[in-house]
Amino acid sequence: MHQIPFLLLDIDGVLIPFPDQDKSTPATHTRHQVYMTGYPDPIWVWLNPEHGPLITDAINTGLVRPVWCTSWRIDAPRLIGPLLGLPDFEHIELPRLPITTSHPDGYLWKRDHVERWLAGAPAVWIDDDFTPLDHQWAADRTSSGSATLLVGPDPHAGLRPEHVLTALEWASDHASSKEAA
Repeated sequence: MHQIPFLLLDIDGVLIPFPDQDKSTPATHTRHQVYMTGYPDPIWVWLNPEHGPLITDAINTGLVRPVWCTSWRIDAPRLIGPLLGLPDFEHIELPRLPITTSHPDGYLWKRDHVERWLAGAPAVWIDDDFTPLDHQWAADRTSSGSATLLVGPDPHAGLRPEHVLTALEWASDHASSKEAA
């Protein structure tokens, strides 16, 4: 029996797109005020209400196991998930690092923590901030038997149905290849 791949989901730049140069946000998104853990003042986020059913439908295929992989940490399942109507699922407890860039070593800062957390499990990871070194890491993981796909949405557009379709097609191919083995 094959291991169901994790679907690692980022928030900023994926579910919450970054504003355009004119500070506009997509018309498809609704503004929400949230209180993040450890911050006294509320912040505004904008979420696409279609993302909840899109991700829920992906989860319900049984092809992937969702996990939040975001600097939102515990606030992902506490705040963002409920606003999108998502079922509760776990998050990777990423550390709060004193970094000023997403790529202090030339690759996404989350990657080493994700590698330890996955412990060899297959994964499709949706994040807007991958570098060529991250893609090489995914190829190396796959070559060593831990199938890995990175999906990188445009951070100003965020998650699109085709990103989820790509993830599900990959997961389906992964399941088929494991069953044939």
